[in-house]
Amino acid sequence: MTWSDGFGRTARKLRLSVTDRCDLRCVYCMPERPVWLPRAEVLSFEELVRLAGVAAANGVRQVRVTGGEPLLRKDLPKLVGMLKALKGLEEVTLTTNGTRLAQLAGPLKEAGLDRVTVSLDSLDPATYKAMARTGDVSETLAGMDAAETAGLGPLKVNCVVMRGVNDGQVGDLAAWARRTGRNLRFIEFMPLEGDKIWSKSLLVPASEIAAAVAARFPCIERSAEPGATALRYDYADGGGSFGIVASVTRAFCESCDRIRVTADGTFRTCLFAEHGTDLRGPLRSGASDADLAALMSGAVAQKGPGHLIGLPGFHRPDRAMNAIGG
Repeated sequence: MTWSDGFGRTARKLRLSVTDRCDLRCVYCMPERPVWLPRAEVLSFEELVRLAGVAAANGVRQVRVTGGEPLLRKDLPKLVGMLKALKGLEEVTLTTNGTRLAQLAGPLKEAGLDRVTVSLDSLDPATYKAMARTGDVSETLAGMDAAETAGLGPLKVNCVVMRGVNDGQVGDLAAWARRTGRNLRFIEFMPLEGDKIWSKSLLVPASEIAAAVAARFPCIERSAEPGATALRYDYADGGGSFGIVASVTRAFCESCDRIRVTADGTFRTCLFAEHGTDLRGPLRSGASDADLAALMSGAVAQKGPGHLIGLPGFHRPDRAMNAIGG
Protein backbone atom coordinates (compact mmCIF):
# COMPACT_ATOMS: atom_id res chain seq x y z
CA MET A 1 0.00 0.00 0.00
CA THR A 2 1.36 3.41 -0.98
CA TRP A 3 0.08 6.97 -1.10
CA SER A 4 0.14 8.60 -4.53
CA ASP A 5 -1.20 11.86 -5.92
CA GLY A 6 -2.85 12.73 -9.21
CA PHE A 7 0.49 13.47 -10.86
CA GLY A 8 2.01 10.04 -10.33
CA ARG A 9 4.16 10.94 -7.32
CA THR A 10 4.39 8.49 -4.41
CA ALA A 11 5.16 9.58 -0.83
CA ARG A 12 8.44 7.96 0.27
CA LYS A 13 9.98 10.47 2.68
CA LEU A 14 8.48 11.97 5.84
CA ARG A 15 9.71 15.17 7.51
CA LEU A 16 8.76 14.83 11.17
CA SER A 17 8.98 18.08 13.14
CA VAL A 18 9.43 17.63 16.89
CA THR A 19 9.38 21.30 17.93
CA ASP A 20 8.90 24.79 16.52
CA ARG A 21 11.42 26.20 19.01
CA CYS A 22 14.97 27.17 18.12
CA ASP A 23 17.97 28.70 19.84
CA LEU A 24 18.78 30.75 16.73
CA ARG A 25 16.59 33.24 14.85
CA CYS A 26 17.73 32.78 11.24
CA VAL A 27 16.31 35.55 9.05
CA TYR A 28 15.32 33.15 6.25
CA CYS A 29 13.46 30.78 8.57
CA MET A 30 11.59 32.47 11.40
CA PRO A 31 10.45 35.77 12.89
CA GLU A 32 12.79 37.68 15.15
CA ARG A 33 10.19 37.51 17.95
CA PRO A 34 8.48 34.14 17.56
CA VAL A 35 5.40 32.96 19.43
CA TRP A 36 5.93 29.33 20.38
CA LEU A 37 3.34 26.59 20.38
CA PRO A 38 1.88 25.80 23.82
CA ARG A 39 3.53 22.61 25.02
CA ALA A 40 0.18 20.83 25.29
CA GLU A 41 -0.27 21.24 21.52
CA VAL A 42 3.06 19.59 20.67
CA LEU A 43 2.86 15.89 19.87
CA SER A 44 4.36 13.43 22.33
CA PHE A 45 7.02 10.94 21.24
CA GLU A 46 4.37 8.21 21.22
CA GLU A 47 2.10 10.29 18.97
CA LEU A 48 4.94 11.16 16.60
CA VAL A 49 6.00 7.51 16.36
CA ARG A 50 2.45 6.37 15.78
CA LEU A 51 2.04 8.71 12.81
CA ALA A 52 5.44 7.70 11.46
CA GLY A 53 4.41 4.06 11.81
CA VAL A 54 1.22 4.65 9.83
CA ALA A 55 3.30 6.32 7.13
CA ALA A 56 5.83 3.46 7.12
CA ALA A 57 3.01 0.94 6.72
CA ASN A 58 1.96 2.84 3.60
CA GLY A 59 5.21 3.10 1.69
CA VAL A 60 7.25 5.78 3.46
CA ARG A 61 10.84 4.58 3.78
CA GLN A 62 12.73 7.53 5.28
CA VAL A 63 11.99 9.78 8.25
CA ARG A 64 13.92 13.01 8.73
CA VAL A 65 13.59 14.55 12.19
CA THR A 66 13.34 18.34 11.99
CA GLY A 67 12.30 21.41 14.01
CA GLY A 68 12.63 24.30 14.70
CA GLU A 69 15.80 22.93 16.23
CA PRO A 70 15.15 19.26 17.02
CA LEU A 71 18.04 19.00 19.49
CA LEU A 72 16.10 21.29 21.83
CA ARG A 73 13.57 18.48 22.34
CA LYS A 74 14.37 16.70 25.58
CA ASP A 75 15.48 13.05 25.30
CA LEU A 76 15.61 13.17 21.49
CA PRO A 77 17.81 10.04 21.24
CA LYS A 78 14.90 8.13 22.79
CA LEU A 79 12.66 9.20 19.90
CA VAL A 80 15.29 8.18 17.37
CA GLY A 81 15.41 4.71 18.91
CA MET A 82 11.63 4.43 18.79
CA LEU A 83 11.59 5.41 15.11
CA LYS A 84 14.37 2.97 14.23
CA ALA A 85 12.25 0.16 15.67
CA LEU A 86 9.43 0.81 13.19
CA LYS A 87 8.90 -1.88 10.59
CA GLY A 88 9.44 -0.68 7.03
CA LEU A 89 11.64 2.34 7.71
CA GLU A 90 15.02 2.12 6.02
CA GLU A 91 16.58 5.32 7.32
CA VAL A 92 16.19 7.87 10.12
CA THR A 93 18.06 11.13 9.63
CA LEU A 94 18.09 14.56 11.27
CA THR A 95 18.56 18.20 10.30
CA THR A 96 20.06 20.54 12.90
CA ASN A 97 21.79 23.90 13.30
CA GLY A 98 24.53 21.98 15.10
CA THR A 99 24.84 24.16 18.19
CA ARG A 100 24.08 21.22 20.52
CA LEU A 101 25.44 18.46 18.34
CA ALA A 102 28.76 18.23 20.18
CA GLN A 103 26.91 16.96 23.25
CA LEU A 104 24.34 14.80 21.48
CA ALA A 105 26.11 13.26 18.47
CA GLY A 106 27.23 10.19 20.43
CA PRO A 107 23.86 9.43 22.04
CA LEU A 108 22.08 9.95 18.72
CA LYS A 109 24.39 7.52 16.96
CA GLU A 110 23.95 4.98 19.74
CA ALA A 111 20.17 5.33 19.35
CA GLY A 112 20.49 4.40 15.68
CA LEU A 113 20.52 7.72 13.81
CA ASP A 114 21.80 7.08 10.30
CA ARG A 115 22.86 10.52 9.07
CA VAL A 116 22.81 14.18 10.03
CA THR A 117 22.52 17.39 8.00
CA VAL A 118 23.87 20.59 9.56
CA SER A 119 22.92 24.15 8.60
CA LEU A 120 25.91 26.47 8.11
CA ASP A 121 25.41 29.74 6.22
CA SER A 122 28.85 31.24 6.73
CA LEU A 123 32.28 30.48 8.15
CA ASP A 124 32.69 34.14 9.06
CA PRO A 125 31.54 34.79 12.66
CA ALA A 126 30.03 38.19 11.87
CA THR A 127 28.07 36.95 8.85
CA TYR A 128 26.92 33.86 10.74
CA LYS A 129 25.58 36.02 13.54
CA ALA A 130 23.96 38.47 11.10
CA MET A 131 21.99 35.65 9.48
CA ALA A 132 21.20 33.77 12.70
CA ARG A 133 20.67 36.97 14.73
CA THR A 134 22.57 35.23 17.53
CA GLY A 135 24.86 32.26 18.09
CA ASP A 136 28.51 31.36 17.55
CA VAL A 137 29.73 29.60 14.42
CA SER A 138 32.36 27.75 16.47
CA GLU A 139 29.58 25.75 18.18
CA THR A 140 28.23 24.56 14.84
CA LEU A 141 31.70 23.65 13.57
CA ALA A 142 32.41 21.73 16.78
CA GLY A 143 29.10 19.91 16.35
CA MET A 144 30.13 18.80 12.86
CA ASP A 145 33.42 17.42 14.15
CA ALA A 146 31.59 15.54 16.91
CA ALA A 147 29.09 14.09 14.44
CA GLU A 148 31.86 12.71 12.25
CA THR A 149 33.72 11.33 15.26
CA ALA A 150 30.53 9.57 16.34
CA GLY A 151 30.13 8.00 12.89
CA LEU A 152 27.28 10.15 11.60
CA GLY A 153 28.84 10.69 8.20
CA PRO A 154 29.00 11.39 5.41
CA LEU A 155 28.01 14.80 6.75
CA LYS A 156 25.67 17.00 4.72
CA VAL A 157 25.86 20.78 5.11
CA ASN A 158 23.09 23.18 4.05
CA CYS A 159 23.82 26.84 3.23
CA VAL A 160 21.08 29.34 2.36
CA VAL A 161 22.46 32.02 0.04
CA MET A 162 21.17 35.61 0.30
CA ARG A 163 22.24 38.46 -1.94
CA GLY A 164 24.27 41.10 -0.20
CA VAL A 165 24.67 38.94 2.89
CA ASN A 166 26.71 35.78 2.22
CA ASP A 167 26.69 35.44 -1.58
CA GLY A 168 30.27 36.68 -1.74
CA GLN A 169 31.36 33.71 0.39
CA VAL A 170 30.14 30.91 -1.89
CA GLY A 171 33.61 30.15 -3.21
CA ASP A 172 35.13 30.10 0.29
CA LEU A 173 32.45 27.68 1.50
CA ALA A 174 33.10 25.41 -1.48
CA ALA A 175 36.83 25.44 -0.72
CA TRP A 176 36.13 24.55 2.93
CA ALA A 177 33.83 21.68 1.93
CA ARG A 178 36.42 20.31 -0.51
CA ARG A 179 39.08 20.46 2.19
CA THR A 180 36.94 18.77 4.86
CA GLY A 181 35.24 16.28 2.55
CA ARG A 182 31.76 17.44 3.55
CA ASN A 183 28.76 17.30 1.23
CA LEU A 184 27.81 20.95 0.74
CA ARG A 185 24.41 22.00 -0.61
CA PHE A 186 23.62 25.62 -1.36
CA ILE A 187 19.94 26.54 -1.07
CA GLU A 188 18.06 29.34 -2.79
CA PHE A 189 16.37 31.78 -0.40
CA MET A 190 12.66 30.84 -0.28
CA PRO A 191 9.58 32.84 0.86
CA LEU A 192 9.20 30.92 4.13
CA GLU A 193 10.76 33.39 6.55
CA GLY A 194 8.75 34.76 9.45
CA ASP A 195 9.23 38.51 8.97
CA LYS A 196 8.31 38.47 5.28
CA ILE A 197 11.49 40.04 3.98
CA TRP A 198 11.72 37.76 0.92
CA SER A 199 12.02 39.42 -2.45
CA LYS A 200 13.60 38.51 -5.78
CA SER A 201 16.27 41.11 -5.06
CA LEU A 202 17.56 38.91 -2.22
CA LEU A 203 17.37 35.69 -4.27
CA VAL A 204 20.61 34.33 -5.68
CA PRO A 205 19.57 31.85 -8.41
CA ALA A 206 21.18 28.46 -8.79
CA SER A 207 22.85 29.48 -12.04
CA GLU A 208 24.67 32.32 -10.27
CA ILE A 209 25.68 30.12 -7.33
CA ALA A 210 27.09 27.51 -9.71
CA ALA A 211 29.01 30.19 -11.61
CA ALA A 212 30.52 31.50 -8.37
CA VAL A 213 31.81 28.04 -7.48
CA ALA A 214 33.01 27.37 -11.03
CA ALA A 215 35.02 30.60 -10.97
CA ARG A 216 37.18 28.99 -8.26
CA PHE A 217 36.80 25.32 -9.10
CA PRO A 218 35.68 24.26 -12.59
CA CYS A 219 32.73 21.90 -12.36
CA ILE A 220 30.23 19.99 -14.48
CA GLU A 221 26.51 19.57 -13.79
CA ARG A 222 25.31 15.97 -13.54
CA SER A 223 22.14 14.62 -15.10
CA ALA A 224 19.17 15.07 -12.77
CA GLU A 225 18.28 12.13 -10.54
CA PRO A 226 14.56 11.31 -10.03
CA GLY A 227 13.26 12.60 -6.70
CA ALA A 228 16.47 14.49 -5.90
CA THR A 229 16.10 17.84 -4.17
CA ALA A 230 19.45 19.17 -5.35
CA LEU A 231 21.12 19.80 -8.66
CA ARG A 232 24.49 18.03 -8.47
CA TYR A 233 27.84 19.27 -9.77
CA ASP A 234 31.12 17.35 -9.99
CA TYR A 235 34.44 19.16 -9.72
CA ALA A 236 36.45 18.76 -12.91
CA ASP A 237 39.60 17.84 -10.97
CA GLY A 238 37.85 14.92 -9.28
CA GLY A 239 37.81 16.67 -5.93
CA GLY A 240 34.27 15.74 -4.99
CA SER A 241 30.96 17.42 -5.71
CA PHE A 242 28.40 19.89 -4.37
CA GLY A 243 24.68 20.50 -4.74
CA ILE A 244 22.26 23.38 -5.18
CA VAL A 245 18.66 23.18 -4.00
CA ALA A 246 16.98 25.44 -6.57
CA SER A 247 13.55 25.47 -4.96
CA VAL A 248 12.63 28.77 -6.61
CA THR A 249 14.23 28.82 -10.06
CA ARG A 250 14.43 25.10 -10.88
CA ALA A 251 11.99 23.45 -8.52
CA PHE A 252 11.81 19.66 -8.21
CA CYS A 253 8.03 19.57 -7.67
CA GLU A 254 7.35 17.15 -10.51
CA SER A 255 9.25 14.37 -8.73
CA CYS A 256 8.68 15.35 -5.09
CA ASP A 257 8.12 12.36 -2.80
CA ARG A 258 7.98 14.24 0.53
CA ILE A 259 5.27 14.68 3.11
CA ARG A 260 5.40 16.53 6.43
CA VAL A 261 3.99 16.38 9.95
CA THR A 262 4.44 19.55 11.99
CA ALA A 263 5.16 19.56 15.72
CA ASP A 264 1.47 20.17 16.48
CA GLY A 265 0.30 17.33 14.26
CA THR A 266 -0.62 19.13 11.04
CA PHE A 267 -0.09 17.03 7.92
CA ARG A 268 1.29 18.87 4.88
CA THR A 269 2.00 17.53 1.42
CA CYS A 270 4.18 20.49 0.40
CA LEU A 271 6.51 22.87 2.19
CA PHE A 272 4.55 25.69 0.56
CA ALA A 273 1.05 24.34 1.24
CA GLU A 274 -1.24 27.16 2.36
CA HIS A 275 -2.88 24.93 4.96
CA GLY A 276 -2.69 21.38 6.29
CA THR A 277 -4.77 18.50 7.62
CA ASP A 278 -5.20 18.20 11.38
CA LEU A 279 -4.04 14.83 12.70
CA ARG A 280 -3.66 15.74 16.37
CA GLY A 281 -7.39 16.09 16.94
CA PRO A 282 -8.30 12.67 15.52
CA LEU A 283 -5.20 11.12 17.11
CA ARG A 284 -6.26 12.29 20.57
CA SER A 285 -9.91 11.46 19.97
CA GLY A 286 -9.39 7.76 19.43
CA ALA A 287 -8.86 7.52 15.66
CA SER A 288 -7.60 4.15 14.45
CA ASP A 289 -4.50 3.70 12.34
CA ALA A 290 -6.80 3.13 9.36
CA ASP A 291 -8.56 6.44 10.09
CA LEU A 292 -5.25 8.29 10.25
CA ALA A 293 -4.03 6.61 7.07
CA ALA A 294 -7.21 7.66 5.29
CA LEU A 295 -6.70 11.28 6.31
CA MET A 296 -3.11 11.27 5.09
CA SER A 297 -3.76 9.41 1.86
CA GLY A 298 -6.68 11.72 1.10
CA ALA A 299 -4.45 14.76 1.55
CA VAL A 300 -1.73 13.26 -0.68
CA ALA A 301 -4.33 12.54 -3.38
CA GLN A 302 -5.21 16.26 -3.44
CA LYS A 303 -1.60 17.46 -3.73
CA GLY A 304 -1.16 20.15 -6.38
CA PRO A 305 1.36 20.16 -9.21
CA GLY A 306 3.80 22.56 -7.54
CA HIS A 307 4.30 25.61 -5.35
CA LEU A 308 3.96 28.29 -8.09
CA ILE A 309 6.56 30.67 -6.58
CA GLY A 310 6.85 33.73 -8.80
CA LEU A 311 3.55 33.06 -10.54
CA PRO A 312 0.26 34.92 -9.97
CA GLY A 313 -1.31 31.93 -8.22
CA PHE A 314 1.34 31.70 -5.48
CA HIS A 315 0.28 32.27 -1.89
CA ARG A 316 2.63 32.13 1.08
CA PRO A 317 2.08 29.36 3.64
CA ASP A 318 0.30 30.30 6.86
CA ARG A 319 3.44 29.49 8.88
CA ALA A 320 7.14 30.25 8.79
CA MET A 321 9.68 27.50 8.12
CA ASN A 322 10.41 26.83 11.80
CA ALA A 323 6.74 26.03 12.41
CA ILE A 324 6.51 23.73 9.38
CA GLY A 325 9.70 21.71 9.55
CA GLY A 326 12.55 21.86 7.07
